[in-house]
Amino acid sequence: MGALIVFENVGKIYQTGSITYEALHDVNLTIDEGELVVILGPSGAGKSTLLNLLGGLDAATSGRIIFGDEELTSFDDTRLGKFRALDVGIIFQFYNLVPTLTTYENVELMEELGISIMDPMKALEMVGLADKKDSFPSQMSGGQQQRVSIARALAKQPRLLLCDEPTGALDTNTGREVLKILQDQSRIYNKTVVMVTHNALFAEVADKVVYVKNGTVENIEMVGSPKDAYDLDW
Repeated sequence: MGALIVFENVGKIYQTGSITYEALHDVNLTIDEGELVVILGPSGAGKSTLLNLLGGLDAATSGRIIFGDEELTSFDDTRLGKFRALDVGIIFQFYNLVPTLTTYENVELMEELGISIMDPMKALEMVGLADKKDSFPSQMSGGQQQRVSIARALAKQPRLLLCDEPTGALDTNTGREVLKILQDQSRIYNKTVVMVTHNALFAEVADKVVYVKNGTVENIEMVGSPKDAYDLDW
């Protein structure tokens, strides 16, 4: 597998009036195509900032970010918007579904925004929700709603799938199901999946674990034999 994303001495500084906050500094990281990567660290360590830089949601203050054969840090706003629209799928802790749209319509919404997508039914089949295509979010459990949000992200067939605490609002069994879907995206469909979490247990299903502390990558570990999500002793 070749490298999909490379961070070279990346830093991020936020400025609010006269106050300067260094969220990240000297981050060096390589994520390969098809890897499942878990980013772990305490609250305030810089995990979310790192995720935002990976997805082009925020711009680095220093260093270089390479995506494929392009330098993300050289993109203007228009090119960055295209990158986010075409290459990145994002799954949040809270599902961000449109309550007045059915499951099918929530997935189809990507197409309404001018993004070419796969057949919404195929995306729903990938997350086991084809039979819920006419249901509204209020008629579904939290786990089902999260699977809809995953289907919506998968529909545009992104090269990179970013997940911000994707099981944080779910119970144990439902969390396992969601984690299994994400794991399968890497194992079966060769998607690059990056997951930010505070749950150290998730390290056991990853190919690579990135430990973030005090605004930088403190350690990177390769997992020799990742567990299946269903085998986690939650």
